Amino acid sequence: MTIDLGADAAHALLTDGTIVLVRPARAEDEERVRAMHEAMSPENRRMRFFVSGSVAVDELSHRICAEPGRDHQALLAVLDGEVIGAASYDATDRPDVAEVALAVADRFHGRGVGTLLLEHLASRARRNGITAFRADVLPDNHGMLRVFADIGLRPRQRFDRGVVELTIPLAPDDRYLDAVGERESLAGRESLQPLLRPASVVVLGGTRRPVSVGNAILRNIRDGGFTGRLYAVHPQAATVAGVAASASVADLPEAPDLAVVSVPPGAVVDVARDCGERGVGALVVITADLDADAGRELLAVCRRHGMRLVGPNCFGVASLTEDVRLQATFAANPPLPGRAGLVVQSGGIGITLLEHLSRLGIGVSSFVSTGNKLDVSSNDLLRWWEADPATTMAIMHVESFGNPRKFSRVARRLGRRMPVLTVLAGRSAAGQRAAASHTGASLTPALTTETLFAQAGVLAARSLGELVGTAAFLAHQPLPSGPRIAIVTNAGGTGVLAADACADAGLEVHELGERTRRDIEALLPAGAACANPVDTTPAARSDQLRACLERLVAAPEVDAVIAIMVRTALADPLPVVATAGHGKPVVAVAPGQAETVTSLPAGEHGVVPSYSGPEAAAAALGHAWARARWLARPVGAPPTLTAVAADRARTIVQDFLRRHPEGGWLPLDQVMDLLGCYGITVAPWRWTHGPEESARARQELNGPVALKADVAGVVHKKRAGALRLDLTDAGHVRRAHAELADRFGPRLRGVLVQAMAPRGFEVLLGLVQQPVFGPLVVCGLGGTYTEALRTRAARLAPLTDVDADELVRSVPALRTLGEQEGDTAVDLTALREMALRLSQLAVDLTQVSELDLNPVMATPSGAVCVDARIRLAVPPAGDPYLRALRPL
Repeated sequence: MTIDLGADAAHALLTDGTIVLVRPARAEDEERVRAMHEAMSPENRRMRFFVSGSVAVDELSHRICAEPGRDHQALLAVLDGEVIGAASYDATDRPDVAEVALAVADRFHGRGVGTLLLEHLASRARRNGITAFRADVLPDNHGMLRVFADIGLRPRQRFDRGVVELTIPLAPDDRYLDAVGERESLAGRESLQPLLRPASVVVLGGTRRPVSVGNAILRNIRDGGFTGRLYAVHPQAATVAGVAASASVADLPEAPDLAVVSVPPGAVVDVARDCGERGVGALVVITADLDADAGRELLAVCRRHGMRLVGPNCFGVASLTEDVRLQATFAANPPLPGRAGLVVQSGGIGITLLEHLSRLGIGVSSFVSTGNKLDVSSNDLLRWWEADPATTMAIMHVESFGNPRKFSRVARRLGRRMPVLTVLAGRSAAGQRAAASHTGASLTPALTTETLFAQAGVLAARSLGELVGTAAFLAHQPLPSGPRIAIVTNAGGTGVLAADACADAGLEVHELGERTRRDIEALLPAGAACANPVDTTPAARSDQLRACLERLVAAPEVDAVIAIMVRTALADPLPVVATAGHGKPVVAVAPGQAETVTSLPAGEHGVVPSYSGPEAAAAALGHAWARARWLARPVGAPPTLTAVAADRARTIVQDFLRRHPEGGWLPLDQVMDLLGCYGITVAPWRWTHGPEESARARQELNGPVALKADVAGVVHKKRAGALRLDLTDAGHVRRAHAELADRFGPRLRGVLVQAMAPRGFEVLLGLVQQPVFGPLVVCGLGGTYTEALRTRAARLAPLTDVDADELVRSVPALRTLGEQEGDTAVDLTALREMALRLSQLAVDLTQVSELDLNPVMATPSGAVCVDARIRLAVPPAGDPYLRALRPL
């Protein structure tokens, strides 16, 4: 097995937000490791070494700093050059179990050093094939027992001869990942305190000129009513933009929590270093045009001095809660304080969204423009909003995710508390990765990102206008309890457009019930159409429109109302619409209004959004219904699968990669063996090397068979002439085997003889290991429909039972066939079970880079895989869930 001994040092956060360096121990660290142990109190030394007097610290320090390998790894936590913690493991008599040891400097107890080191050490151990740690702990060492208990890895305890013997399995499950995520959220929020709740701010880069970015930021902070202390730095000027200035950061009367930097590019790193040396807690770098080397140096300075960094090339930050009131941007108009948390990369989009949210009365609780996103990212802001009582809506416009797998877990948690909105970028097929397998070729960037958003409950708009329209609805209207929409209009044909828009948004426009129609007919002028859409005609008066709207809102067959109204000489309908709601969502459409969406004051009913067209209104309602469905959706649970032989599967994979370190397509017989390890139902098969063997195999299988040539480099068998079907007797089988042998010669590795499966509906199930997003399980139409129709659904692994059910039902043809009876039906339960087993395979075997089950024959009574292919590759090193800040 390959041992990863790379210099994978990482900066990470302690529970109080302090940045520490976690790195492998080296021989030159011996003196500092010894100093940490020698400084321990007698009580701490007793807990660590079981004796309170002097111990063999020299020997221990030497062992910790020994050359690393599979049998020994040691990690140090380093702060300001001082070793404040050490964790190590050493081999035992069992190759998959290691003895773990942990020590933390006395004054750093209770700050999460030990847990952080254990997480990193466990990740390294897993990469080296270690499946469990073992540790002996004194019964009264409650702190250490708590560390092992809190890590989330379900330790087992046994008391023996006055010592608690702990065994800690290292397999990361949801409980462990939740515990890691909770610690990361807590530490991340603490580290952002100087950024979003500063008691003091300094601006560097103001000028003597009246107009400059630095001056605009100073004025916005001052005029915005910042509750803390505001400073400016200028080497010559006594005041900048009306704020008293010091000659340098070192001359300030205190170390500010936050520094906002708008100096020329060549001065940024030096200014950052000055801020770090003065003890500044966070840095916002407005300056653009830093090259890559300067960016790396800037981040290194921030890491060295424990500062969080926003930017460079950003628009600034704002924290508009009543107790902070910080507006550290160069916006022309101050944003309205309110309820939305907003994170963007583009400054221009940030300005646009701030203006829209202010105009619509939603306002902003906090805002961060991440710019080049060297450090603080959207994930950090999601964690902040998770614990911020002032934020009730999260809005993102980011071009990339630093860590999509962490994003998914954070967004899913946050989404239970508030809507999370974004814009889906990259929806075109440009950039689609070419792949040999059907599964890999089907995954466009858009499908992958849509999958991430759908599982996390993120509402993904397709334009900035749709994002704003959805935010306006969610801020001011209740969620619909269903998809049934009533459309009412006094503008004739607009109702048809609205009905089409509702269908596109996944909403339903059914005819109204007979009683509702009769009531509406009695309320409206003669000639009104009262089915759905309801056309009141332009002759309807305001009182008639009000009565009609109130009746529709009250109708039990209606979940929400879209009212499309134009002003006439008889009625000014928009004020009527604004006061018509009674607990159900109502939105207005005013054709021709200038803005995509505006707010109509609705008295005691709050605000009704008014859209410029029915498409915008339907899109917002569609997102609201999607959120209501997601909130009502069961969380789901990971399955308990039987008949799984994961160890056997790992052996197959490791043996292949040992022979082929460059990776490649697994031979067909091993593909079938690997699928069998996970209980995936495959049509019965035999592996043969000659015509007579194949003939005997057909007799054993007792029915028509297919012959499949396994040829290196051949993925699509039918296209390559490597497939023979419906062979019914021994003579046919012998001739077919001989033909395949003649065709492929020495390239033929063997022939798979497989029983012909019963006829059924052809389905594709597969998986792809995405380097950024992780494993995705894909479902779609199989066989001859795979290339022609490209109907696909995908979900990120690991799948819960609910995820798997949604996956197979997200393919319209499968959902329809699953609801039928008789010979044309398909067993969706069997497909869901197969998807769950694929998901487990993907999680266990990260070396499986692509896998196709195509076709899977789905019948009314089950599902059986007829053909499969698997490509293996050495996965990239790294742990996507490891607590670490962005590397330098």
